[in-house]
Amino acid sequence: MEEKRLIQIYTGDGKGKTTAGIGQAIRARGHKFKVCFVYFFKNLQDFPYGEVEILKGLGIETINFVPRHPHFYKNIPPQGVREECLKALESVKEIFEKNYDMVILDEILIALRDQFLKEEEILELLEKKPGSLELILTGRGATKKIIERADLVTEMKKIKHPFHRGVKERRGIEY
Repeated sequence: MEEKRLIQIYTGDGKGKTTAGIGQAIRARGHKFKVCFVYFFKNLQDFPYGEVEILKGLGIETINFVPRHPHFYKNIPPQGVREECLKALESVKEIFEKNYDMVILDEILIALRDQFLKEEEILELLEKKPGSLELILTGRGATKKIIERADLVTEMKKIKHPFHRGVKERRGIEY
């Protein structure tokens, strides 16, 4: 009998949300799960995220949606970002139909926090999740209703971060 797969959330202001998603992807792949890692708001062209080639090498499909966020790219109009996010949601629904065992939606909660997606749109997506799929959402900004809908929620809490001492993002650590 196939076991029911759940919804996991990694949220909060601390470091480690994406890293947790990557760890879950690797663990699942180690058990021969079919895994898809979906990036939101990470420009894989301009920033060589260290895990991408490793994930691909392990047979984990990686997909990138909405690579630019207006916070980092000032010339990006917010309405265009909303339209990209809505298209991404439709693509994720198609991904659900591809019989993956696990899908990670990395930083999708940023789209919710920054109002590029509405809470109802994310909740509708969660309702479309097949029972055979483990779904993981990461990013700051999980709402109460999203948290209630999830089966597992971990909040990463920042206690201290070197960024506040002026230490810039470090290759191999933050990306």
